[in-house]
Amino acid sequence: MNKPLCAKLYAAEPPDREQLARFSAFLRKKYGEETQLEFIKSAAYPGGFRLEVGDEVYDWSAGGRFRQLRDLLTQIPSQEGDIIPLLRETVGNWTPRALAEEVGTVVSVGDGIAVVSGLPRAAYGEILLFASGVRGMVQDLRRDTLGCILFGDEGGVSAGSLVRRTGKTAGVPVGHALLGRVVSALGAPIDGGGEIGAEGYRPVEAPAPGIIDRQPVNRPLATGLIAIDSMFPIGRGQRELIIGDRQTGKTAIAVDTILNQRGKDVICIYVAIGQKASAVARLVQTLREKEALDHCIVVSATAGDPASLQYIAPYAGCAMGEYFMERGKDVLIVYDDLSKHAVAYRTLSLLLGRSPGREAYPGDVFYLHSRLLERAAHLSEARGGGSMTALPIVETQAGDVSAYIPTNIISITDGQIFLESDLFFAGQRPAVNVGLSVSRVGGDAQTQAMKSAAGAIRLDLAQYREMEVFTQFSSDLDETTQRQLHYGQGLMRLLRQPQYRPMRLYEQVLLLVTALHRTMQEVPPEQVETFRSGLLAFFRTEAPALCAAIEQTGKLSSDDRQRILALAERYAQNFLQGAGGSCRA
Repeated sequence: MNKPLCAKLYAAEPPDREQLARFSAFLRKKYGEETQLEFIKSAAYPGGFRLEVGDEVYDWSAGGRFRQLRDLLTQIPSQEGDIIPLLRETVGNWTPRALAEEVGTVVSVGDGIAVVSGLPRAAYGEILLFASGVRGMVQDLRRDTLGCILFGDEGGVSAGSLVRRTGKTAGVPVGHALLGRVVSALGAPIDGGGEIGAEGYRPVEAPAPGIIDRQPVNRPLATGLIAIDSMFPIGRGQRELIIGDRQTGKTAIAVDTILNQRGKDVICIYVAIGQKASAVARLVQTLREKEALDHCIVVSATAGDPASLQYIAPYAGCAMGEYFMERGKDVLIVYDDLSKHAVAYRTLSLLLGRSPGREAYPGDVFYLHSRLLERAAHLSEARGGGSMTALPIVETQAGDVSAYIPTNIISITDGQIFLESDLFFAGQRPAVNVGLSVSRVGGDAQTQAMKSAAGAIRLDLAQYREMEVFTQFSSDLDETTQRQLHYGQGLMRLLRQPQYRPMRLYEQVLLLVTALHRTMQEVPPEQVETFRSGLLAFFRTEAPALCAAIEQTGKLSSDDRQRILALAERYAQNFLQGAGGSCRA
């Protein structure tokens, strides 16, 4: 037989007969005939009372009624103009209501994790409010307790303190006011630029668009890097992984891609996960100097931040990007990097007492990243036609792409750009390994001009790399082999590109047409960079209309190709004769 509920009434004075009758009638209607009422004298509720029935609390004190009014005011939609009349009307029409409030108790706290008893109706991902004002998110549901990660200083949270449900999931502010700002994983400004006027709030966790809500990835998002745009093109709505050992130029590729979006109406979001604060500051300064910060949002959860903030940072950045995507905008988001994100999640999972799996990661670590990366999409026209392109970054150890986290993310994404340490230290920047890199979107994300100009560059480079390995065992090479090696060395030099200098479409097309026709065959490899800059300057002077047409239309006709080759051959002849960039038509 179930034990009858006991309701506890805390007040400064006991209820009179009429009040007692109303309490009894309320309890019978809400909880049944057997509910008993116990009065406990307390001076903590002057002019009011507190009624506890199991896990539910009715706080009719001054503070409780103030919280009701405050929650009501937060629901008033933000709008321009005078808000005072709206506030007066809202307060004037407000009547306090007897609302049950679930309250739990902190059992233990430590390492950014709080274990809470009570709150049987709390849901996974729900935000809890602790007595000190710190917020936390439910991450572990057990029979009698909850595991909660804290988003603030745990010093104010202690065993025995009260915890309240909010009924809301974690959310972040979104809107155009975030552009040009550096914010925390919770959307709070951390750049000293003052408060941010949000246009709304979005939950950090949201379902990915369904199949019907998507359309094919067929519009290019140029990185400005000739090695990538020619061989591993990225389309708007794609997920392209950047993978490699530490200090091989992964972040440099992402930053160059952001710089290349300047003036192209693409919103860029850079999410720094577990990075040094000094590194994030340098990146922000670079974006500011290159006049690219105005179309960017930087979300930072540095190595000094709790693991809970590092865990939620990429989801917060994704929510900010979805706001623009659903309004028809194109968004580029960089997650730097998901290796540290997985480590932060592993830390939280072990502290929550979850069973470890491979490499001590929890069993749902695949879902951790799949539910994030699947939110990148090219939406259908019915949904506005916007897109969000994701560039996740993953760090490998000694080039091992078969490790747990790299293989997981490779299987989720639409291709990967693999950066090789040996190429990087040999001076090849970006150090893209042609053999291990791939884009599963391929030519669908290239303009006609780039597709025509790139031709068989991947095949030529693969033959060169194979021949280079073979010739290490032979010192006597025939003339054909020597010319092939010389041609491959020239191509590799051509693909070298200084950091923070993304190329425009017409520049890449001109160089690829010239190189693949072997017009620069006789140029010594050490002079390729000089030849390249001189050739582009020559074309800008002699054929500005051709350059503009390629840039604007993205097309390359056979007549345009012949004209490019004719001008390139003239320039190459003068260059080899010593005239260099001074030659003119």
